[in-house]
This record gives sequence, structure tokens and C-alpha cells, in this order.
Amino acid sequence: MNKQQLFEQIKIKKSFLCVGLDTDIQKIPEFLKAKGNDVVFSFNQAIIDATADYCVAYKPNLAFYESLGLEGWRALEKTVKYIREKFSDQFIIADAKRGDIGNTSSMYARTFFSTMDFDAVTVAPYMGEDSVTPFLSYKNKWVILLALTSNKGAFDFQFTEDAETGAKLFEKVLKTSQQWGNTDNLMYVVGATRADMLLEVRKLIPDHFLLVPGVGAQGGSLQEVAKYGMNDSCGLLVNSSRQIIYASSGNDFAKAAQAEARKVQQEMEAILKNLH
Repeated sequence: MNKQQLFEQIKIKKSFLCVGLDTDIQKIPEFLKAKGNDVVFSFNQAIIDATADYCVAYKPNLAFYESLGLEGWRALEKTVKYIREKFSDQFIIADAKRGDIGNTSSMYARTFFSTMDFDAVTVAPYMGEDSVTPFLSYKNKWVILLALTSNKGAFDFQFTEDAETGAKLFEKVLKTSQQWGNTDNLMYVVGATRADMLLEVRKLIPDHFLLVPGVGAQGGSLQEVAKYGMNDSCGLLVNSSRQIIYASSGNDFAKAAQAEARKVQQEMEAILKNLH
């Protein structure tokens, strides 16, 4: 999916919501687990069917699937295939946080873009250009580079200042990486709990899409993210995971997820009305 197609979906759906499929086997409703096989996929399928009208993207977090071994990978493959076949307008992100030397990154890129047909993959920039560029060689596929994360440990490295220029490390990541890709194949992860920092981020990358996690259960404010991070073409994918997919642990889990997604979408629709 290219940038214009993604923006068209945002306009059609009146939403820039990304639903995170962080499917934890321990949090799946008991009645569903009692049914036996394919529990993770069955849960995902119900969530997707309930929320597809209100979001433009899905983001499976691979750790939740890898932790289950082969069965987890099968559930992930089935989930991606299901979205592709039934909701082909959805943007699908592999939240994999990969990044290794060039030949290894090439294999990761082949895995997520050719074998599994994701639209995008999250990539760690620490090893530099040759660990990122293999992902950028696929047409209409996206790298989502970790830039400024919302976890407490972000302060360990990301805010470290260069002794000569005073630039913070995350700012150097933003500046340098623009030489590797462009606004058609490179997005950035910027955490919602750093909403005020989005002003500084937008000074460096005014036209790139941002994937913003941390809204909802992590305490980030959608209104602040939009205020500081939105550009003329929206430029945002705001992720919500636990708040939506675990809105209920009962038989009504899908209906509760739908209600939560719709609530977020309505808030986004109101925000988009002010976008010129």
C-alpha cells in the first residue's frame, strides 16, 4: 500500500486507528479457550471482524506469536491471510523490531514482505544504514523505524546529547535515516506518552507518517498526539492494543472491542474535521 492509498483509507474511514493484535493466550476469554484448537486465530478473527470498519491498520506484535512456537506462527500467518482476503483495504504492520547486518536483514525483509505479505515492519536503527536499507528495496512496502519510544528506558539512550552539537540521539536517528528512505517508504515510531516531543519531531520530519503507540492503556492522549503530531495529510497511525482487544474478558469480548474501537474512531473523526 502506498502513501496516497493509506491516506485515502484514512479519509474514507474517518479514522487513523491502528488496532494492535497483541494476542496473549493467557488473556483470551476462557470460553474461547475451552473450544480447543486455533484459539489465537479465532480470537483475532473475531476482533478483526468487529473492528475493521473503524480502523485502517492492524499491528500484530510478533512476540505474542513467537512465544507459542510453531502454533503461534501458524496463527500469525492465518491472521494476515484472513485480513488480506476479507479486508484488503487494511494496512498490516509486523511489529517485529528487527535490525541486523545486511544479509540477515535481507532475510527478515523477505520473511515479512514476500513470504508473509505484510505492508510494513518495525525496524531498530541501532546498527545503522546497512541494517535498514534491505527493507527499503521492496516497492509499496514500509520501514517503520524506532525513533522515540514511550517506555521508561527510552531515557537510557534516546535523549543522550551529542557533546558538540547538542542534538539528542533520537534527533540524529531522524536526520540521518532520511538519507536512506523517503516519505513513501519510511515511517517512524514516536510514543504517545512523548506527545509534547512531537513538535520537535515534526520540525525534522514534517511529511513522514508516524506510528504512535501508547494511546489508551499506556496513558497517552489522542488529542495531544493530534495537536502536536498531525500534518496536512494526517500523517498519523495511532495504535491502541489492550484497551480495545481486552475491553472484555467475557463472551461479549468482540462486541466490547467493537464499541471501544468505534469510540476511538469517533474521536478521530472529530479531529479530522479540522484537518484542511
